[in-house]
Amino acid sequence: MLVVKSITELHKARQTLTSPVGLVPTMGYLHDGHMSLVTRAFQECNAVVATIFVNPTQFGPGEDFEKYPRDENRDLQMLEAANVDLVFMPDSNVMYPEGFDSWVEVGRLTEVLEGEYRPGHFKGVATVVLKLFNQVLPDYAYFGEKDAQQVRVIKRMVEDLDVPTHVVSVPTVREEDGLAISSRNVYLSPEERKSAVCIYEGLRAVQQKFQSGVRDVATLTKVFQSRIEIEKLADLEYISFADDRTLLELAQVEGPAVVSTAVRFGTTRLIDNVVLAG
Repeated sequence: MLVVKSITELHKARQTLTSPVGLVPTMGYLHDGHMSLVTRAFQECNAVVATIFVNPTQFGPGEDFEKYPRDENRDLQMLEAANVDLVFMPDSNVMYPEGFDSWVEVGRLTEVLEGEYRPGHFKGVATVVLKLFNQVLPDYAYFGEKDAQQVRVIKRMVEDLDVPTHVVSVPTVREEDGLAISSRNVYLSPEERKSAVCIYEGLRAVQQKFQSGVRDVATLTKVFQSRIEIEKLADLEYISFADDRTLLELAQVEGPAVVSTAVRFGTTRLIDNVVLAG
């Protein structure tokens, strides 16, 4: 496994890889969710490139950029054990050199849900992802469905800007009790971690109600809220029922819909989602 930190080194190494090439962009502190992306990439590609970069431009004021968990040695051990071909680990001054002043803004998809609560977040995400696509030139790129809105934003960007990379979304990986695996789970106290399972339990309750024939969003919302309200440590930020493709809010679930939520436990903010279909 080759590890490079400059764009010049990256371009040189990229020329040695046999297509199709898969890209797994990460912010490091890898877990089973990230490794599921690597596994999927190897199923479809001859070579896999992983990137590790905690992108400062997708964090807002007062967010957790400085304390975001990092463990580069462990990350590299995991990627090497998975036989990843190439790892790109740029510093911020490589990705955003002095004078950098170009940004990617996707539009309406970024104005709702996470975009509403984290202004500027998707501007940073779209910009860094497009830069990585241009630097690595992957045939495929892999993202976790846990960040459902991010996946849809990136797919919109790729389609609108004619980027020749196929974006693949991979199902969310969960702990045994259903909590979506996330690098931020490490912030949770033991009591908060125990309480956090309410997110998935609430989403599952919504799925079950939907499967029983309920299509009214107000009713389904109450099902989710009633589970969250049991947990004193849980502070619901939002619950959304939106069209799976456009992310427009729904009053009735008639077609595929993504149910997205953000819940705080102390200073830790967790997101999750499920898709309702059929």
